[in-house]
Amino acid sequence: MTALTPPEDVIARVDTVLAEYLEGLAGRLGGISPAAAELIEPIRRFTARGKRIRALVTWWGFELAGGDARKHPGIARAATSVELLHAAALIHDDIIDDSDTRRGRPAIHAAYRADHRERGWQGDPELYGVGAGIIAGDLCLSLSEEIYTASGLDRIADPEAVRRHDDFRRDVMVGQFLDIRLQAAAVDAAEIADRAHEVLTYKSAKYSVEQPLLLGAALGAADAGLFTLLSEFGLPLGRAFQLRDDELGVFGDPSITGKPSGDDLRQGKKTVLVGNTLTRLDERTCAWFADRLGAADLSDSEIERMKDLMRSTGALAAFEAEIDVEMARAHAALDRLAEFGLSSADRAVLADYAMRLTRRTA
Repeated sequence: MTALTPPEDVIARVDTVLAEYLEGLAGRLGGISPAAAELIEPIRRFTARGKRIRALVTWWGFELAGGDARKHPGIARAATSVELLHAAALIHDDIIDDSDTRRGRPAIHAAYRADHRERGWQGDPELYGVGAGIIAGDLCLSLSEEIYTASGLDRIADPEAVRRHDDFRRDVMVGQFLDIRLQAAAVDAAEIADRAHEVLTYKSAKYSVEQPLLLGAALGAADAGLFTLLSEFGLPLGRAFQLRDDELGVFGDPSITGKPSGDDLRQGKKTVLVGNTLTRLDERTCAWFADRLGAADLSDSEIERMKDLMRSTGALAAFEAEIDVEMARAHAALDRLAEFGLSSADRAVLADYAMRLTRRTA
């Protein structure tokens, strides 16, 4: 098993490939129209920052399966393609959620909308912002495919790699639909947590850790036993990651998360945490919570009451315990990976990665 490349080296390489690729694309599209810069520049700014958590595990999956990044530099392009897919998902997700901020800055569609207004253009700036944002997201999807295909890796056409790549792209879209359906449908309080777990698994957990890890492993020619262990590590870690994200959506510090306090409550998100809370409330309080969740006139004091109910009912403590259970499963899988030659140093790299995903403030 190849020693894992340090995370800072992976991130630096992916950042470089992404910047070089978008620079070249800007030149090509500039030949179509000078206005093309208005499409590329927001994507360049949007993708310049990020945790690169999916790119990291794509790269490491390749190395865990025996791939050598020094001999096969195309893994950097494959990992970069994952980041472009993620950019597409985020851009579209902000439109779907009607969220005007991302990482403390205007979301892509919000920036286009503001640009329309500042220039005094004709038509509806809202429609322009949404339309341009959708196109920017679609372009990121196209670029993701383009750079992945151009990676030059030996096993890119291998049936296992093709299947893993297909699963990765398809399932996140299914998860996104499950999410918007859950938010729109009338769901009994007792069922919200179960439905939210479905969303959490397919929209985020598999897509954020397990599937890019398995994609990298397929590109590195992993065997069935390794795929199983990587899933046993990646899926619970992905769940813990999203559970933490849902907590930050309620209790996160706005100065760190870049989102307003209690943002998920303002948006009416039916998360696992919300579902667990509702089932612990008396009938009258449950009805109030469900009715006010996502209300257009939801006040700061009501948000604080909801947060207090999450604490006082034990829902938040139970939620934290669920994160701990998922983390224990992921660490147990790491221990078993020693059978495939995982060194103690590489185990420490993966354990630190898991900690950064789940013990974070943004």
